[in-house]
Amino acid sequence: MKVYIANFGRENYAWPDCLKRGTIATMNDAAVHGFWEAGDRDGYINFCLSKSKTAAGKTPTRQTASRWFNLMTTIVESDGDIWFHREKEQLWWTTSGSESAVFEPLKEPVGAQGDVIICHKSCVPWSNQNRLGNRLEWGGLHPKAQEFLFTEGTLQQLTPDNADYAMALLNGDDLTPWHSRPEWRAKVERRRKNPGINFNARQKAIWRMAATAKGTVNFSNGQTVQRTVKNKDLLIPENELMPFLTALLAEQDGRCAITELPLQYDGDEDDPEMLCSLDRIDSNGQYEKDNLQIVCRFVNRWKSDSKDAEFRRLIGVVRGV
Repeated sequence: MKVYIANFGRENYAWPDCLKRGTIATMNDAAVHGFWEAGDRDGYINFCLSKSKTAAGKTPTRQTASRWFNLMTTIVESDGDIWFHREKEQLWWTTSGSESAVFEPLKEPVGAQGDVIICHKSCVPWSNQNRLGNRLEWGGLHPKAQEFLFTEGTLQQLTPDNADYAMALLNGDDLTPWHSRPEWRAKVERRRKNPGINFNARQKAIWRMAATAKGTVNFSNGQTVQRTVKNKDLLIPENELMPFLTALLAEQDGRCAITELPLQYDGDEDDPEMLCSLDRIDSNGQYEKDNLQIVCRFVNRWKSDSKDAEFRRLIGVVRGV
């Protein structure tokens, strides 16, 4: 049994249907679905690299296209797995079933309203109560649990320890073994010092990255410093910049584009080196959509003006891959 957290479609548009039908779901662009049906990963990836755009309007990386290919496979093959979904102030859960998935053509109601093939896999009726009948209120969750029971992207499998916590939460078991850990207690203390951080930590990080890109302010140890940057460096219209960064963060599943470490957000961080940092892939290039990625602060500093491919290679050497 695996434990997942998931959203259902861009802007979560398929969630009401999933809730009503008792399903989990994902979708492929109609033009690329045939490659998935044929099991042609390379064809799927190559098509996406040449024809597709992400929600942020970027050309997908090979890694991103490969992840897209895996999404539908994960949904189709899920059987007896636990799935969680946050909807506003409620946490919902279900268990995937053994019935075959169904595929339906659909015109998306959001974004570019493109044609997709949506895949629905049956599950037991969604519930927002644990197995003891207690309501799963988002605001009642430990702030550390809120970090991993929510995903910026489409779906994510929880690590073994986080999955154990999620199951204990679901069963109504004693959560003290987790809540008593020093890092969990420290998270509570930070939240007390930053009331309302639930709502705005991520938005603060996005605003800061946008402000840095625009060259209007630079945050350093909480100080605001004026600086001047040539206007031509920013090739994204100002009114599109924050929506772009929001979409980019979601596409990266809230993880560093280079190391895939979980990113942290302003005012709620355990380690300031893990805060979001906007990086130009080509340091000599401009601030434009296809030249931007979000990384950990320390990664941005270490990378400096190195070539992206070479820096990624060195990270691989450090990791031994």
